[in-house]
Amino acid sequence: MTKPVAFVLKGYPRLSETFIAQEILGLERAGLPLEIISLRRPTDTKRHPVHDEIKAPVIYLPEYVGDEPVRCFRAWLRVRKLAGYSTACRAFRKDWARDRTPNRARRFVQAMVLSAERGGSISALHAHFIHTPASVARYAAIMLQMDWSCSAHAKDIWTSEDWDLADKLAEADWAVTCTQNGCATLKSLAADPSRVHLSYHGLDLSRFARFDNRKQTRDGSKPGLPIRFVSVGRAVTKKGYDTLLDALALLPKDIFWSFDHAGGGELLNELRQQAEGLGIAGRINWHGSMAQEDVLKLYRQCDVFVLACRIAPDGDRDGLPNVLVEAASQGLACISTNVSGVPELIDDGDHGVLVSPNDPVALAVALSGLARDPALRRRLGVAADEKVRGHFDHLVSIGQLMELFAERRMDTST
Repeated sequence: MTKPVAFVLKGYPRLSETFIAQEILGLERAGLPLEIISLRRPTDTKRHPVHDEIKAPVIYLPEYVGDEPVRCFRAWLRVRKLAGYSTACRAFRKDWARDRTPNRARRFVQAMVLSAERGGSISALHAHFIHTPASVARYAAIMLQMDWSCSAHAKDIWTSEDWDLADKLAEADWAVTCTQNGCATLKSLAADPSRVHLSYHGLDLSRFARFDNRKQTRDGSKPGLPIRFVSVGRAVTKKGYDTLLDALALLPKDIFWSFDHAGGGELLNELRQQAEGLGIAGRINWHGSMAQEDVLKLYRQCDVFVLACRIAPDGDRDGLPNVLVEAASQGLACISTNVSGVPELIDDGDHGVLVSPNDPVALAVALSGLARDPALRRRLGVAADEKVRGHFDHLVSIGQLMELFAERRMDTST
């Protein structure tokens, strides 16, 4: 039996990373044996249905040395005998000279535990995110003299140092990323740009069937029938929810509206306070983290999806948010910003409306325009749905990844 590929994840399962779980399940169903290596234990109290369908075993590494010191020490006793251990130590010392952080040291220890406990049971390593998970995968691959690859996404690209990205790209067999912008950036840093590939996550469309029963007559003119805006995303800086609240407060008084938000995040309390200060708290429903089936119901109850993406001060930004693809698949008219990979899904005026980030006035204009025009909403929603079903089926990405994994196996056997 073929040994599994170890997928190294920052945390598992995570509600905000449905796209990773969807990919793992798709690869399993396509015949790739897998196991999951998680750098930390789950913090979410809920799970998506897809997590229960995945059969791969999950191994949790010690997040901190102090959590399991005996386990870490035993791992070191074993891996120091590996042929690649001294090379891995040199790589770590080179990185440590440029990044003297506890995080860097933890990743090397986690790589030792991974190598000691799973080295003889796996065929290769694949990291989801090119920052910390890829550091663990890289060090372990050096110790084990094993092939490795990675998937890069958004924050991990834009908040990493160029030297760190370049070193990983030089050593990984291949890398994939999910936006044209991210792909171009990684290619510019790679010694061999041909080993960097663009692969959109897409959706498992069997979970997001077409929805044609939306009430298109709401135009915000009736107090008892408000236009319903919805957004799904973590309450973090890059999502721009403070800008969205400012925009909602600017809507004309003759538009009756409500706003639903689904997602956790450290800024939720601040956003609630902001809504109180703006006098709009009574129109907002904060749902917190929701399972995928509940999010789907919410999409189908609402009229306009909005996500005010922006680039955070530390460089963090979205790639192509999967929630936009999900909302579009339900025929929702979408409003977002022209940041990062969003225009790869939404052509302004054709599949939705795009505005500049950090501009509540422009966002309010877009919100009021779609609120008053049900026919426009329907046209944009239908076009967005067609684009999703034509270009963002996750089976395309699964096929691309299976080809890359198959090429690796062929190279190994020759």
